[in-house]
Amino acid sequence: MAEITEVPGVDLNALRGWMDGEGLGEGPLDNVEKLAGGTQNILLKFTRAGRPYVLRRPPEHLRANSNETMRREARVLAAIAETDVPHPRLIAACPEEDVIGASFYLMEPVNGFNPTTGLPDYHAGSEEVRHRMGLSLVEGIAALGALDYKALGLEGLGKPENYLERQVARWKAQLESYRELEGWTGPAEIPGVEKVAAWLDSHRPADFQPGIIHGDYHLANVMYRYDSPELAAIVDWELTTIGDPLLDLGWLLATWPEGNGSGASAVAVTPWKGFPSAEELVAHYRPRTTRNVDAIEWYAVLACYKLGIILEGTHARACAGRAPKETGDMLHNQTIGLFERALRWIG
Repeated sequence: MAEITEVPGVDLNALRGWMDGEGLGEGPLDNVEKLAGGTQNILLKFTRAGRPYVLRRPPEHLRANSNETMRREARVLAAIAETDVPHPRLIAACPEEDVIGASFYLMEPVNGFNPTTGLPDYHAGSEEVRHRMGLSLVEGIAALGALDYKALGLEGLGKPENYLERQVARWKAQLESYRELEGWTGPAEIPGVEKVAAWLDSHRPADFQPGIIHGDYHLANVMYRYDSPELAAIVDWELTTIGDPLLDLGWLLATWPEGNGSGASAVAVTPWKGFPSAEELVAHYRPRTTRNVDAIEWYAVLACYKLGIILEGTHARACAGRAPKETGDMLHNQTIGLFERALRWIG
């Protein structure tokens, strides 16, 4: 592999100078390698003075909230450093944007694998191991939701007041905003948009217990240990906030592959046999929380609604020529699948 000396979006000389000021090693940045990720964010792995690092920064072409999102991620990772929530270990963060053109942070590499890209022999060869993988996935968000966000200094990260009441209107407005994109086919192609929204508003839980939520919790956003079925880290924290942690469990249910391993979103794992059912996930979560899980179906339907609308945004941009058509079509189909799943659940 040829040595990488230039990376779009990362000035390696500026990065080295910043690390000098932070006391993070000496000398050149060696073994520079771009990592693939599930988002457009830039992930860069390298070593310096024998220590490995992973840099994470927003996309080269920044969106309106890209830098603030990166600062929020770093803040949460710093706050949960001494907890039992599996996560990438934060080394240092640069909230300023003038070093490499965007806010960024450095973390330790995670020694693990993502199950949606393939299972190692140990995991592929045992239904019992895969069953435990599903249970440990639940334990990750149970541990996160149990944290006292105020004691961890995370007040102000989100707005827990009226969090549940705001959800439907917030995402309905997001969907309507896509009309500004020329060529978008509109919400008429999405089954049950109004019906699902009305059901959510009329069945909303009366209250909730605020806590830290990951915001995009599913099999594609975790890494597992190579030597066991346990989580190595929860990754991709860009939607983290203070809200209702039951939404993380609902999100997991909304994206969970069904009996044959298929699902409403692209988080399938092969082989699938052995993973717990959705009902088993809820049963495993219940004794690990102080929250009332009886209305978990509402959170799962909300997750279908919210994720479907988020994915439809890429389809709308594709209709306007601002994203690849193939990607837009694929995500549009996932949106349809999510709303069909929500309609089945609400009857």
